[in-house]
Amino acid sequence: MKKILTGLKPTGEITLGNYIGAIKQMVELQDKYDSYLFVADLHALTVYQEPKLLKERIKKFVAMYIACGINPLKNTIYIQSENEYIPAISYLLECTTYYGEASRMIQFKEKSKEHKNFSLGLLTYPVLMAADILYLDADYVPVGIDQKQHVELARNIALRFNNKYGETFVLPEPLLNKDAIKIKDLKEPTKKMSKSEENPQGVISMFDTPEDIYKKIMKATTDSDSIVKYDPDKKPGISNLLTIASNMTNREISEIEEEFKNLGYGEFKKYVAEVTSKKVSEIQEKYNELINSQELEEILDSGIKKSRELAKIKYNDMKQKLGVTRF
Repeated sequence: MKKILTGLKPTGEITLGNYIGAIKQMVELQDKYDSYLFVADLHALTVYQEPKLLKERIKKFVAMYIACGINPLKNTIYIQSENEYIPAISYLLECTTYYGEASRMIQFKEKSKEHKNFSLGLLTYPVLMAADILYLDADYVPVGIDQKQHVELARNIALRFNNKYGETFVLPEPLLNKDAIKIKDLKEPTKKMSKSEENPQGVISMFDTPEDIYKKIMKATTDSDSIVKYDPDKKPGISNLLTIASNMTNREISEIEEEFKNLGYGEFKKYVAEVTSKKVSEIQEKYNELINSQELEEILDSGIKKSRELAKIKYNDMKQKLGVTRF
């Protein structure tokens, strides 16, 4: 079975947009591939993180993803920093990576402008990402279009290493979901709902209370019309709410349109608020059972054991081929 790898950077909050646009896709993919899921906590360190908050988020992210449907029996789940071989492999890969390649990465260009005194980690983290992918011999990496460049870099690094030192790595492929659902900001429905958005009223966190979710949806921006119809260009607010309702209930958008075609926005918003609050509450119930449980510890212990064993084999193979051994 082909391997698939997904990394989660524990920054910001997990939003309803993350759940609908990414996590639900991961739930579907776990039945098709040998699936690996890791918390990319080392990647979070490229810019300053408050240590206590980062530690809390690492645990929260794992528990929430499992509560959202990621099955520990179908996924190897681990924390990146617990595998000491990954940064060691990253350094060996850095030595076969050119400065020009790393500095051309779009995210490096953008973030280095934001942070005048940027860290070296910001420059080299695409190589760390390559190490995450290549130690595992991952066949596929699900990414958005903005991350495709990083998978292509990992592929180029792997190809160069293979050509210089012999077959060592599987060449990974980006797995782009062109039909990915993008949930919009409730207050500015032309923008993506983002976990880093400054206006919290436009963003539904998967940790929001049912009451807060209800209020946010009831105050969501719509338009001066009163017709509940899916039209992203002319009615972005209503279209966004229809998408949310469809994903919360597994109903077709056309079916929901028909139900509310003569009822106006008030009744429609109440419906969206109720089904969303109910679904998120059910997920939170599972999350609360997991967050401080021994089960979560066992899942992570099992995952890191498997991850470390695979990385150790790859690291020793690389060292032999590079000639960095005692004799």
